[in-house]
Amino acid sequence: MTHVLAFDLGASSGRAVLGRLVDGKIEIEELHRFANDPVQAGSRLHWDILRLLHELKQGLLKAKHRGIAISSIGIDTWGVDFGLLGRDGELLGNPIHYRDPHTNGKMESVFAKVPAEEVFARTGIQFMSINTLYQLSSLKDAGSFLLQEGRDFLMIPALLRYYLTGEKHNEFSLATTSQLFNPLTGAWDARLLEAIGVDASLFGPVVQPGTRVGRLSDAICEELGIDSAPVIAVAEHDTGSAVAAVPAKDQSFAYLSCGTWSLIGTEVSAPVLTERARELNFTNEGGVYGTYRLLKNIMGLWILQECRRAWERAGQSYTFPELVQLAAEAEPFAAFIDVDDELFLQPGDMAAQIRTYCVRTGQEAPEGPGAYVRVILEGLAFKYRNSLEQTEELAGSTFDGLHMVGGGIQNTLLCQWTANAIGKPVWAGPIEGSAIGNMLVQWITNGELKDIWEARRVVANSFPLVVYEPNEQELWHSAYEAFKAKTGL
Repeated sequence: MTHVLAFDLGASSGRAVLGRLVDGKIEIEELHRFANDPVQAGSRLHWDILRLLHELKQGLLKAKHRGIAISSIGIDTWGVDFGLLGRDGELLGNPIHYRDPHTNGKMESVFAKVPAEEVFARTGIQFMSINTLYQLSSLKDAGSFLLQEGRDFLMIPALLRYYLTGEKHNEFSLATTSQLFNPLTGAWDARLLEAIGVDASLFGPVVQPGTRVGRLSDAICEELGIDSAPVIAVAEHDTGSAVAAVPAKDQSFAYLSCGTWSLIGTEVSAPVLTERARELNFTNEGGVYGTYRLLKNIMGLWILQECRRAWERAGQSYTFPELVQLAAEAEPFAAFIDVDDELFLQPGDMAAQIRTYCVRTGQEAPEGPGAYVRVILEGLAFKYRNSLEQTEELAGSTFDGLHMVGGGIQNTLLCQWTANAIGKPVWAGPIEGSAIGNMLVQWITNGELKDIWEARRVVANSFPLVVYEPNEQELWHSAYEAFKAKTGL
């Protein structure tokens, strides 16, 4: 029996996951898992892209050693980041990590050339300093050799695919995260590229999810001693894949992809480019099969991950379940934070940043790890409610509940508090949403599933949902009003 292989790379870890369809149900197996740690080199924070390529090869080797036949391969990753190839096809430098501070202040310099209103009208993308538009503007302003010598711009999954196949194609869902892709023309936006002084010839064709974009190259097959297999451009933004795997029954549904980042929104047939969408700083990222993801990017569990790292450096080691238990025992609603404040964007001592935020907003800072974790999780739950209400406004829909997918749903306390905050049920599952969505597009392309709605029905039949019903409604509603007052949301 053949399998599809999904390489699913998040901002902190990656995995190779096998999937097969058996009697109308999905069976998955994690074949290989690996860390995805950024590397500080001098003043720059980079992704270790060749290490990631090495880990992809390990996944292929493990399939070989198991005697597993691979019918196709797909890759999904985080958004916005990229590499540049030189005239000889060699990578010119390790891709810069989106949390590197080189984009600080670049949004304002771009808006001096193209007003923010026009940038949004051309792209429909949320304003975040990490976006590719501002990364490229920073490189241009610095006179970087990368742009002087670069010949091909490839976003991260396209770069990894290039190493596996030798083919150069950016994929639609990833391209839209750049804030350089125009959904109205279906192409890279020449006006924005000209404004920041970047040569449009760097940007090659953009393919849709479900496109066959090559096969494992002879060189890879010879190196690893494996048979070739087709490589499919899935929804290569991991959130695009996660949304594809949401087991929704109706076309109108709300989702929350929860991990290092949290992304909450709904699926729409066309981008929402209204002034109100721009004011609320929503984004319209590409989805599968003619859809867009109207959503809000939220900082996510990154803040908790960074707190844990800081405590470990100080000699205090906690598992995530231990921290969640400490949070459950801590005083509720002791302080409120906007998890999207710029204080929390870049790496560092997040507990110290939370203290700074509390001082700035006239609140007492938490005391002890449990109190910090509680403030973070409550802050996330309240931000989810705020963003869900805005999603309903922009979409003109009222949702009966919220589908949560991704690794963050293993935090049952966050799931319950999210239900409490939004006052609606939360349907949690599947955990491996991105990997499963990656597989679904492969199966549709290979003719094993008819379309995305049949695929979602198969997901619903394969992975049981955990339902969290809201409770303590009056208490959480009162706390939400206090949250809005303290954060200014």
